[in-house]
Amino acid sequence: MPRPLRLVPSVLVLPVSLLVAALPSAFAGSAPVRASVGLVISQSDLASAAGFEVIRAGGNAIDAAVATAFALAVTHPTAGNIGGGGFLVYRPSGGEPVAYDFRETAPAGSHPEMWLRDGRYDREAHHQGHRAVGVPGSVAGLHLAWREHGSQPWAALVAPAIRLAREGFEVSHALARSLAGQIPHFRRYPASLAQFTKDGAPYTPGDVLRQPDLARTLERIAAEGPAGFYAGETARLLEQEMLAHGGLVTRADLAAYAAKRRPVVRGTYRGYDVYSMSPPSSGGIALIQMLNTLEGWDLRAHGSGSARNVHLIAETMRRAFADRARHLGDPDFLPALPVARLTSKAYAAELRRTIDPERASVSSPTTLPWTGEALETTHLSVVDARRNAVALTTTLEGGYGSRIVVPGAGFLLNNEMGDFNAGPGLTDADGLIGTAPNLAAPGKRMLSSMSPTILAKDGRLFMVTGSPGGRTIINTVLLTILNVVDFGMNAQEAVDAGRFHHQWLPDRINVERFGLSPDTWQALEARGHRLHEVASQGVAEVIVLNPKTGELEGGLDRRAADGGAAGR
Repeated sequence: MPRPLRLVPSVLVLPVSLLVAALPSAFAGSAPVRASVGLVISQSDLASAAGFEVIRAGGNAIDAAVATAFALAVTHPTAGNIGGGGFLVYRPSGGEPVAYDFRETAPAGSHPEMWLRDGRYDREAHHQGHRAVGVPGSVAGLHLAWREHGSQPWAALVAPAIRLAREGFEVSHALARSLAGQIPHFRRYPASLAQFTKDGAPYTPGDVLRQPDLARTLERIAAEGPAGFYAGETARLLEQEMLAHGGLVTRADLAAYAAKRRPVVRGTYRGYDVYSMSPPSSGGIALIQMLNTLEGWDLRAHGSGSARNVHLIAETMRRAFADRARHLGDPDFLPALPVARLTSKAYAAELRRTIDPERASVSSPTTLPWTGEALETTHLSVVDARRNAVALTTTLEGGYGSRIVVPGAGFLLNNEMGDFNAGPGLTDADGLIGTAPNLAAPGKRMLSSMSPTILAKDGRLFMVTGSPGGRTIINTVLLTILNVVDFGMNAQEAVDAGRFHHQWLPDRINVERFGLSPDTWQALEARGHRLHEVASQGVAEVIVLNPKTGELEGGLDRRAADGGAAGR
């Protein structure tokens, strides 16, 4: 049975689970969620409701995003967090867009060869355990965005998350399955096992999950702002856990952390202005590079899902990901990043000339691959009554991050150090990379694919989009934009449409199950492509402003069993 609608006074909250029932094997297009006052879409219906309540009370999109993000740290522990990091793109109505970088940083004890043991790469240490934890950025980043643009009291925005943590919330079927699958990993960490099981037994759907330690940490954040996380009791507890288990994050690292206001990466596509995230995310640069390249072809004439279009898009993806690996990293360590060139129309024209419309290119292991990224990220999109817009993507890296709950503090730590390259010179055909731009160093931010993106036209908001999914994020966001702009889909159709992904190496197109027709599959193979079927790709959260009606249209991604839209 799908969960019923939750009705908050004057607020409609639509859980994704209501939409999942009776879906065919391939996603079917349907009407989007519609709202006029404001709309919040996230991977938790409870978090979306918390965000829209802020809008209903007179808050703006930044206020709502902060409330939603903190609530996600309680209700969506696989990726919502205060122990991780992310990126936020904000476009005020009629104002200049701005980006906020709260990516995690490497602790002071980090160095490029930290995952080598006797000259050999130690993959487990790179991705698991206490040494894989980076200095968290989420609390600092949300506070910086709020300090510069928020309109409601900080404590009021954290309050819904405190209430959800202290009083608890009903465990959904999806969360119960997710937590149960993590129990073997949680057994390594007593605080994690205590927080996410019932004395070692799994939670079942309908149980109430309470997190009192997390509630107390959130109360300190509500009362003291970032000092309630980066200093005092919370910092002491985090450092204590690190010291006890060989981790590197210290109170000095926490005190030194700073979120950063960054310029957005800007581009245009078929008359639309595109604003996305700048480095250390690779998402904005790669996205605009691909849009510039694709602008030279009439995609609409051949239709969504045609073999010609999939071929051209995949070849464009291939080239953008090669450039991603070759050039991009933390701009504070790489001041000469070629952003202007990579996002220029002239460079896109050069790339376009290298693409044969009838034949696939060949990716070679001697070119540069890139470091791997886990898939467990989360995205939220917000538009308020004044049409201010926020696209916010945040992550712990892997599902539940390091799976380490800080004892006494109740929050999960990231394993984001795994997004740094494995070590100097470790480049091979299996996907390891040893290029300098993304090697670990004290205080350095690891490269990311997160791509929170906003589109406008003629000075008016048009679209907010983003997705989780590791390296697939960039291509998922690209496809949602193409679906709306080139193929005329509404927000829900754009989210439902089948997805595919090429990332240079391995040399293949990953295609969602039922994402392409058999004829298209065969036609792509005839062009020289190798195709590989995957269960699903990403969880896009899309809002489109209908230019004719002025209504907001929301697309909820049915690939995730939890999630929801809240608006009116």
